[in-house]
Amino acid sequence: MKNGPLYDVREIKDLKDMLRQSAEHYANDAAFLVKDPRAVGQMENTQNDDQSEKSKSLPYLPVTYKKYSEDVDAFGTFLMSQGLKSARIAILAETRYEWYISYMSTVNGAGIVVPLDKELPVAEISSLLNRSHSEILIYSSSKAKEVDAIRDQLPEVKTIICMDQPAEGSGDLYFWDCLQQGYDLIGQGDKSFIDAVIDAEALGILLFTSGTTARSKAVMLSHRNICINLMAMCSMLYIGPEDVFLSVLPLHHTYECTCGFLCPIYRGCTVAVCEGLRHITKNMQESKVTILLAVPLMMELFYKRIMKGASATPELAKKFRLGLKISGLLRKVGIDKRRKLFAKVHDNFGGHLRLLIAGGAAIDPAVLTGMQDLGIHCVQGYGLTECAPILALNRDKFYKNESAGLPLPGVDVKVIEKDENGIGEIIGKGPNIMLGYYEDEEATAAAIDSEGYFHTGDLGYLDKDNFVIITGRKKNVIVTNNGKNIYPEEIEFLLLQNDLIAEVLVSGVADEAGKDTMIVAEIFPNEEKVKELLGDVALDSEEARAEVDKVVKDVNHSLATYKYVKRFTLRTSEFEKTTSKKIKRKY
Repeated sequence: MKNGPLYDVREIKDLKDMLRQSAEHYANDAAFLVKDPRAVGQMENTQNDDQSEKSKSLPYLPVTYKKYSEDVDAFGTFLMSQGLKSARIAILAETRYEWYISYMSTVNGAGIVVPLDKELPVAEISSLLNRSHSEILIYSSSKAKEVDAIRDQLPEVKTIICMDQPAEGSGDLYFWDCLQQGYDLIGQGDKSFIDAVIDAEALGILLFTSGTTARSKAVMLSHRNICINLMAMCSMLYIGPEDVFLSVLPLHHTYECTCGFLCPIYRGCTVAVCEGLRHITKNMQESKVTILLAVPLMMELFYKRIMKGASATPELAKKFRLGLKISGLLRKVGIDKRRKLFAKVHDNFGGHLRLLIAGGAAIDPAVLTGMQDLGIHCVQGYGLTECAPILALNRDKFYKNESAGLPLPGVDVKVIEKDENGIGEIIGKGPNIMLGYYEDEEATAAAIDSEGYFHTGDLGYLDKDNFVIITGRKKNVIVTNNGKNIYPEEIEFLLLQNDLIAEVLVSGVADEAGKDTMIVAEIFPNEEKVKELLGDVALDSEEARAEVDKVVKDVNHSLATYKYVKRFTLRTSEFEKTTSKKIKRKY
């Protein structure tokens, strides 16, 4: 292909086939690094309600591919012994070894997995369990209060399993007892799970979207959807057995699940379980992480901290600028000394980080370039739950930081209903596209057209090299009375370039005369920057407003006049967000 040959990847027909192959190829290599001794058989039937706090002082313990595969078989055998055929099995927990076992044991023979967002309110958890017709619920003790609150609201849930020792009298089963029962059943000759045949085209994964505007939809994915995505992404980016992933993002989200769990297991990598956002730096050091999946907010925070440290004093700032200049000159003649010149930065990331992957939302290209200049390669991809999830991805050697990437091999991406600037809706067709929305034929028909193209709702264009450039969401477009299209994301991006603005939403309202559309912005100022400039004043004070007004005027001067922000308001608290940290827009 014109942007270079693809990497070789091994063929996999379903996730069961994938795990079997990996267990054979990488049997004694570490599949996971965990801090729970139960995972490696060092503690049985512990009475601790929750291992999370105790684990903080423990070193990482490796779980081999062979052990993981055997645990999956054992727990899957137990699940099948419950007498439920193709059971809907929901998981409600933080990232931990039991989550990985539960997911793979379900999809590889026991039923259909329903990963739930642990941050959802109680009423929503109850609703999703009932909407998915879940029959088995596997939860961690951190969600015990929520589970207790909804027990009598789940008529279809027949079995409840706690990953930690369940409360006495709850009637819940203990995960590690169930696992042992599975081993006992296999020892007695039960091969029901081991011999179970997978239909790669059938529903295997039921995922609820985190929709920012409406009730979440239930996306139906098959083994084939996921496996096609795994093979395609790994043909574009090199990922190998020597790589260590640190799992930071929530596992219920398809981005982390497919790319941060199933992908490394497919490629023989090691997945280290992060103990929480406060422990990222420590866990990076301990795990010797080489690849990290992040959301833009996280990457921008990394970069801001680096830049703040580099400019702490005039001397440091001068030294840092000189390092960048020397590095740039050396790279022009094929010499790369970035890791040496910026050793302190690399040491803060554990000393081995080679690749940061951004997903979930658009990221400022300057952040990607800035990290690359320091010797940490960054790429961004583009995907949706309905695409399992990747539709486009920047490659490690062929990338454009302003783009969402190149369409995946085997996926046809095109732009329809283009405006005068060539911008239209991005649609995609390929074997990674979902089976449809569960029990919602109307929404499925609206999303997937008669030719099999999924309509993303995102607007953008394909550049001359076929890179996908996203300009905004179809729902968000503001149309003026003279037919001009305004993309609020463009204006929001420009406003957010100034440190004074932490969050912003741009929208269109009728002007005073009611004859045209006026662009307005709701702004949440950066409290730290306000204090630095003005001292201890309120975020919505006249002084703060005067400073923000300067920023708005500067941005207006870089825009066409019909895009000018005519009015803005200040808020003193963050915007309401989804659990995936996207601002909820009001329509």
